[in-house]
Amino acid sequence: MIQSETLELLEWSRLCQHLSTFAATKLGAIAARNIALPSSQTESEYLLKQTKEVYELESRIDNGISFEGIQDFGDSLERAELKGILSGDELLAIATTLAGIRNLRRLIDNHPDLEILNELVTDLRTYPELEQEIHRCIDERGQVTDRASEKLGDIRHSLRQSRSQITQKLQNIIQVKANALQETIITQRGDRFVIPVKAPQKDAIPGIVHDTSTSGATLYVEPNSVVPMGNQLRQLLRREQVEEETIRRTLTEQIGEVKPDLEKLLVVATTLDLATAKARYSFWLEANPPRFVNPQQDENITLRKLRHPLLVWQQRHEQGHPVIPVDLVVNPYIRVVTITGPNTGGKTVTLKTLGLATLMAKVGLFIPAREPVELPWFKQILADIGDEQSLEQSLSTFSGHIRRISRILDALGEVEGERDEETGGQGDEEVSPPLSLPASPPPSSLVLLDEVGAGTDPVEGSALAIALLRYLAEHSLLSIATTHFGELKALKYQDERFENASVEFDEATLSPTYRLLWGIPGRSNALAIASRLGLKPEVIAKAKDEMGGATDEVNQVIAGLEAQRRRQEEKATQAQDLLQQAERFYQEVSAKAKDLEEREKSLRASQEIAVQQAIVSAKGEIAAVIKRLQQGKTTAQDAQKATDEINKLADKFIPKTAPKQKAGFMPKVGERIRIPRLGQTAEVLTAPDEDGQFNVRFGIMKMTVTLQDVESLDGQKAQPTVKAKPAAKPQTPAPPPENTPLIRTSKNTVDLRGRRVADAELILDKAISEAARAIWIIHGHGTGKLRQGVHAFLKQHPRISNYEAAPQNDGGTGVTIAYVRI
Repeated sequence: MIQSETLELLEWSRLCQHLSTFAATKLGAIAARNIALPSSQTESEYLLKQTKEVYELESRIDNGISFEGIQDFGDSLERAELKGILSGDELLAIATTLAGIRNLRRLIDNHPDLEILNELVTDLRTYPELEQEIHRCIDERGQVTDRASEKLGDIRHSLRQSRSQITQKLQNIIQVKANALQETIITQRGDRFVIPVKAPQKDAIPGIVHDTSTSGATLYVEPNSVVPMGNQLRQLLRREQVEEETIRRTLTEQIGEVKPDLEKLLVVATTLDLATAKARYSFWLEANPPRFVNPQQDENITLRKLRHPLLVWQQRHEQGHPVIPVDLVVNPYIRVVTITGPNTGGKTVTLKTLGLATLMAKVGLFIPAREPVELPWFKQILADIGDEQSLEQSLSTFSGHIRRISRILDALGEVEGERDEETGGQGDEEVSPPLSLPASPPPSSLVLLDEVGAGTDPVEGSALAIALLRYLAEHSLLSIATTHFGELKALKYQDERFENASVEFDEATLSPTYRLLWGIPGRSNALAIASRLGLKPEVIAKAKDEMGGATDEVNQVIAGLEAQRRRQEEKATQAQDLLQQAERFYQEVSAKAKDLEEREKSLRASQEIAVQQAIVSAKGEIAAVIKRLQQGKTTAQDAQKATDEINKLADKFIPKTAPKQKAGFMPKVGERIRIPRLGQTAEVLTAPDEDGQFNVRFGIMKMTVTLQDVESLDGQKAQPTVKAKPAAKPQTPAPPPENTPLIRTSKNTVDLRGRRVADAELILDKAISEAARAIWIIHGHGTGKLRQGVHAFLKQHPRISNYEAAPQNDGGTGVTIAYVRI
């Protein structure tokens, strides 16, 4: 009885009603409104796992879990078992439910990591063949279809023919007897076809009168010539009805044969819908999953920023006030917490919030509190909240409280009796020494008492409250009591199992802040309030004298503690703000650095792409020029024309600006120089003339350049020429003797692997111009295209006399040895 009273006092039914609005089916809504409290922690943990997995599944899919088509057909199953005949709508509801549950199972099967949900749907049978048979026989309107049986199809064909014959016969009568009719229409009365005949002209169309208009001016007559046809139509309708019942009876019998499996389907669908409603309600509350702790293992009760779920609903749906959260952090050795403070300060709301939070955790709901959410699993939640004054039962406020508290103590005794049975207690019989007894399980009940000891003489009420709380410290896991008695504040200093808390009061506004202060007892604010409200100072001074100085000193100490706590909280808030600001700055700087890095990468990539495109384009055009020179006999005019074209390409692709170079270089015959605008190195063939012009060769091409166009390989600019005697042509160094053996070194070896043919030609040309007698060219095997390109280039190069594959021990066909003319 006290359990149901507690649920009523905590307004548990309202929360269940809110939960039911998140259900997708009628069955789920009914289950949510009548949700049962688990009797074991194992069951609660299983329900929590269900909610967590559904919460996870909802987050993975875009439109959430769908329960479309699932309906409650429990009553239909009962009638099927009793050999009744289900209607078409009932049969259709069963078919759509089978399809809906099958879709649910497929959805869960796609997420094998959700073990609880997969276990729930593993053995389900959704009978697709039964669903298909129902849809074959019943259409979307719940009517039996023509294809349900051949006999029914023939009957309906005859019905259509009979109706057509009757309609045709009546149309003929209407055309002949139009003057005797009120209207030229064909209508029905029951299952008989009739025409409206004017009452004075009834003899003009003999037949059976089936109805009369309200005024009596119109008679609805079935002509005698149509009556036999109508009788035949009625017989066909009866045969149709019998055949339809036969078909629905057959389907009903098939359903009755699998009734246990279909009932299981409904149970699983309801379970899934209820778990989904819990997950969606928890998400709506911005709640977090709780973890059940064991105070015997020194684990705290931690409920920070805990909000009352009904007040959250009121705030969002009924334009209520913002919900002020409370912090509940209780050490494992604490058994009783006394909350003091002014009326309307939030003491009772704190009790109800904690009570609802423990109930929500038991049934598998998340708790609207900040992580981590940790609390014990309470076997019983017992509450005495509010005033049970009753004129009918001659109960005063005090009597009502005592009656309810007595029921709470009885319930605690029943739980202790169950624990004794579990541990093998022997009553008054002689037992073994205490060391041989199994340890008694600790208390597991939560007791919530509002205004304990109120409603009677303060002295006796205070003594009774102290005795009651000490009893609860022995027989409950946690008890929280609100009170105005100052004597209860001292229990903390006499017994370590007691703790004080108070609701904060703002003296400036004469209103509570609804914040819960732990470790600080509440102080009296009556005189302060009276003074601010304008009570005469002499009356307040007299009241202080009556109270004595000790009380004033205690209030001052409490006020000092509250001020100290506020300063600590302000500093903690400031530190938290600084930390958040630092984290925000760090995130901003990191984001900007990452953005700059991405922009740099993007710019570098675009520049590289542009350079590569320019190089490819330039190489292509240069290759075209070289190809034209190679075709046919080359003349000086053609060479000059090619030179001009290459100069144009240099102006097009090479940037005009160049870094300042050191002056003082003068090219000599046989030296290698660099032509910056072409990006090429060349061999000097002639010394510069008076105008600073001289001939160079790169690859198979010869061209005339000026001193301003070239630089040394180390970057020195050529010095301008002074018109004087031409410089003597230096002698080229003598090549090594031909009988000197060829030796492969790193200087005469070129590795072209991974290169494109166009790039390889440029590298080969440079290597050939620097080679003395031979070079080793590594091109690998691969597809063979690079080797073919290398051989083609060597074949047409003027400085190459011949080439051959390297010996097998020196690379074989993957290496080519090219011999240079001396």
